[in-house]
Amino acid sequence: MILLVLFVLTCALCAFLVAGLVDLAAVSFRRRALVAALDSGDSATLTGRIDQWDRYFRRTPPGRWVERQLVLAGEEDRRPLTVGSVAVAGGLAVGWVLAIGLAPLFGLLGIAAVVGGIRWWLGRARERRREQFVAQMPELARVLSNATSAGLSIAGAIAVAAAELQAPAGPELARVASRMRFGASLDSAMGDLEERVPSREVAVLVSTLLVSARSGGSLVSALRDIAETLEERKETRREIMTTLAQSTATGYMVIVLGFGLLFLLNMIQPGTVDAMLASWSGRAALLVASSLFVAGFLLIRRMTRFDG
Repeated sequence: MILLVLFVLTCALCAFLVAGLVDLAAVSFRRRALVAALDSGDSATLTGRIDQWDRYFRRTPPGRWVERQLVLAGEEDRRPLTVGSVAVAGGLAVGWVLAIGLAPLFGLLGIAAVVGGIRWWLGRARERRREQFVAQMPELARVLSNATSAGLSIAGAIAVAAAELQAPAGPELARVASRMRFGASLDSAMGDLEERVPSREVAVLVSTLLVSARSGGSLVSALRDIAETLEERKETRREIMTTLAQSTATGYMVIVLGFGLLFLLNMIQPGTVDAMLASWSGRAALLVASSLFVAGFLLIRRMTRFDG
């Protein structure tokens, strides 16, 4: 009798297992069919095909890197595929112009320069977003001070600031508020903010909020002091950047002048650059001249660098 019961239970379990596997296979088949239908529907138009190619590009290591850089730069609306395509097309175009106008070797340098230029553009976009966020810090500190003085908690004050401030501070604080609303701690949410917008001003504000949340203290007066200090730093930074603007432009003009001289020599005497590259003395002269121009550019950048 016991063996019969065990046999029946085993058969029932096997039947349930087979039914579950069949149901799982059916669900998986329907899911694949739905995804295929969506892809085929999207690919019916040019925009749909571009979106599909963009999804494929995002799965690759370069696509993931470009997507992360765009998010950090506040350019989430741009497709990573578009940025990559511009880099490739621009590199080929600039390389072709330099290869025809100067020498084939400069074509390869042009391709590398455009790829490096895209990286520089992404880095500059991140830096510009950081500067915009820092410029909003005095207003952010005042909004947080007013909200906390009205009796709101730190999380509530952050939500109010996210609703009142414009980009980039508003969306960044909205991410912090959303993370805290879904269970993340204040330390974790503010730590992510500090990673996305690395600066001393943000670090000071984050430290003030975390210390106040842990040990209490007069948060309102601390935030007001921070707002006044940041306002003074903002004005000082604006004056310094205005003073250094001409010197910064001079650094870029040094590089433009170097390439301009090469084009001018090749226009006056066609084949000059090719002839220089054909001899060791010409290569040495180009190498020394390029090194001097690059050294001058880096020296000017170093002298005009301001991290305040």
